[in-house]
Amino acid sequence: MRFLLPALALLVAAPALAQGPQYRARTGTFALTDCRIETVTRGAIERGTVVIEDGRIAAVGEAAVPGGAVVVPCAGGTVYPGFIDAGTRIGLDEVGSVDETQDFDEIGDVTPQMEAITAVNPSTIHVPITRLSGVTTALAVPQGGLMPGTAALVNLHGYTPAQMATGFEAVVLNFPTTGRRGPFDRREQEAIDKAAEEALETLNETWEQAVLYARIDSARAAGGGAGEMPYQPEFAALLPAVRGERVLLVEANAAADIVKALEWLDGKDVSAVLTGVAEGWRVADQIAAAGLPVIAGPVLGLPTRASDRYSRAYENAALLAQAGVPVALQTQDRMQNYRNLPFHAGFAVAFGQDYGFDRQAALEAVTIAPARMFGVDDRMGSVEVGKQATLFIADGDPFQPATDVTAVFIDGYQVPLVSRQTELYQEYLNRQPGLTTPPGGE
Repeated sequence: MRFLLPALALLVAAPALAQGPQYRARTGTFALTDCRIETVTRGAIERGTVVIEDGRIAAVGEAAVPGGAVVVPCAGGTVYPGFIDAGTRIGLDEVGSVDETQDFDEIGDVTPQMEAITAVNPSTIHVPITRLSGVTTALAVPQGGLMPGTAALVNLHGYTPAQMATGFEAVVLNFPTTGRRGPFDRREQEAIDKAAEEALETLNETWEQAVLYARIDSARAAGGGAGEMPYQPEFAALLPAVRGERVLLVEANAAADIVKALEWLDGKDVSAVLTGVAEGWRVADQIAAAGLPVIAGPVLGLPTRASDRYSRAYENAALLAQAGVPVALQTQDRMQNYRNLPFHAGFAVAFGQDYGFDRQAALEAVTIAPARMFGVDDRMGSVEVGKQATLFIADGDPFQPATDVTAVFIDGYQVPLVSRQTELYQEYLNRQPGLTTPPGGE
């Protein structure tokens, strides 16, 4: 163990060990010139300038370059708002074989007090890899039990979790599953039904106690705050969700589970967002009637049933949007390929055009749509004056694999386009003839 821990520390903190100006983010006044600008909310500007000052967008379109500004030529490239991945384990999951780096699944079935923001590792190697594809912001989501924790939306730049935090947090609810958990679930139907019934009873009991806790807290506040609340951290964490002050992320994938989740939410004064919704297309009209937004994905997946068309996972977002459901996209990739978010969106377009899901809809699903669901659309999600300067420049369509991202800005900082993977690429691309070991190796 004494050898494992130092090695682990070096592995997890590897990006922080790099030295030199190419590894450091820089701030100041920037002028992105000769750009095509995809504002998302106000159409496209075919040629213009984006000025960044004090971490915010100061001008968009026809604008003069401020004196002393660092000029970043787009060379005909396009400026996009930073993409938002609405469902990941980024910063919570590092090395699968090392338990010390797994912080997304805590012990216990009801642990909403476990806050993702306290566990996010800013030095994870997945941060620089992910933002190289234009993904600048991600929702770090705990997973596991019935209520595994509180998710946090983070910007992919910063030395500490507090610097990465955007201020948005949401309680996660994995709605009880009424079917099999996968192809290897060999339980009898009776056992499946019993487990689902017990899980729903636990959920109802937990929610009722949380509502009671909220009433006690309200009565205490009305009485001038006399006395102390009992120490029940799980109910204290649920308090904002019960009162509708914090979003409740409800994960449900099978059509039957989505319907039951809608029934359970009916009458509760909560701010809910459905997530996953792999079979959302089957009950899209019911979701639309409930007026709930969804975070769909992963798009790059398999159909949930052998009898379904192979393309149903690709078409799901389009069919939901066609029914009038607000849609955002997530990767929720257990292999940690969050950098592939643009390609999830690209597949949603390629297979969703017949249902009216075009490139603009997909662009909104990874920018302004999640920003609105998370209540941060006044700060991010589009290229508009006054918003945070969280954006990137691409030399083509970011949904296409051949496109390169040439510059990334997060909250006004121009972050380096360097990752462990780019370093390895350059190392082996420029390897020295006749060298039998890597530089510094033995």
